[in-house]
Formats: sequence, structure tokens, C-alpha cells
Amino acid sequence: MEFKLSADLRAAGEKIAPDYLPAVLYGKGKTNVNLKLKLNDFVKVFNAAGESNLVDLQFGADSAKVLIKDVQMALIKDRPQHVDFYQVNMKEKIRTEIPLHFVGESKAVRELGGIFLHEITEVEVECLPGDLADHIDVDISVLNTFDDEIRINDLKLPSGLRLVHETNDIVAQVSAPTKVEEVVVAAPAEGTPEA
Repeated sequence: MEFKLSADLRAAGEKIAPDYLPAVLYGKGKTNVNLKLKLNDFVKVFNAAGESNLVDLQFGADSAKVLIKDVQMALIKDRPQHVDFYQVNMKEKIRTEIPLHFVGESKAVRELGGIFLHEITEVEVECLPGDLADHIDVDISVLNTFDDEIRINDLKLPSGLRLVHETNDIVAQVSAPTKVEEVVVAAPAEGTPEA
């Protein structure tokens, strides 16, 4: 899926209208470019693309393939206040976080009443920008008992992606349900004074 976003060049110290968002474009060996873009346009693209998809950014007479790298949020209104775009070189590998999507159904949850736990929600990968993936699917149908685990080494990465940290950390598992013990209080025998 291709994501497109338009921006205007911004002069240093320029006042920005409330429906616009200040931004900066930077990249390896590139001069920083100050930009402004419509807030609503950015929010739509960011909600769809996130930080792991390439965005085709048009600004002035130029365009660049970028990643949304840093979004500063306003504390009070919970809306973007500033955004950094990183211009990628399509021939150089980059490192980025890719979210995990848990798919399927676990027998240990469905039939044994277990509680699904996921320890990790994203992994850092290295790849060429053209190989970026929106997400990585993790099939939880392999979790049939409370002893089963999915580890980082078990993840099936899309072609072109390589894990940055080769660990064997647990990604997901199912824990046994906690048992609630019933406490039985005996009624006092007739004629016995209550405490």
C-alpha cells in the first residue's frame, strides 16, 4: 500500500496556523528541511502507515520516500504538535520497529480456559526500505498447552527482513487460569453464642 502526504516549505520562525503541523525532514547526508502540513492529512496517513511504512512526501517541487520517525504530542489536547520525517536511501538498509499481530486461536485459551499473554509487541528489524512490512503475523494456534511458547526465533519474517537482536525471548504463551478457593464458614451450632 502506498501512502502519500503533501507539505509546504516553512520559513524559520514562521507562525503556523492551528490546523497545520510543523515538521522537519532530515536524512543521512541531507540538509534539514523545515515543513508544515495539514494536521488532518497527517493524522489520516499516520493512523494508516504508522512508523513502519514508507510515505511518499511531496514538498515544494520535490518529493522523498520517508519514514515517520518522531511524533511529539501536545500534553493537553493529545494531538500531534511536531513531526520528524526521515528520508531514506532506497539502496541502504535501515533499522526500524515492526509491530506484531497475533492471529489464530489458541487451544489452551479456548478449551483449557487459559489466559493469553504476549510479552513483546514489536521487534527491531533491518532491511532495505522497499522490503518494509506493515506488521509481522504471529500464529498463536500453536499454543495448545500451558507449556507451549512462541519465542523470537519462532517468528516467520517476511522476505528481506532480518532481526537486529537474535535473542530467544518469549513472545507469547498461555498461563493457566487462577483458581479461586471457596472459603466455607460453618454456621454456629444452636445454643452456642456467636463470637
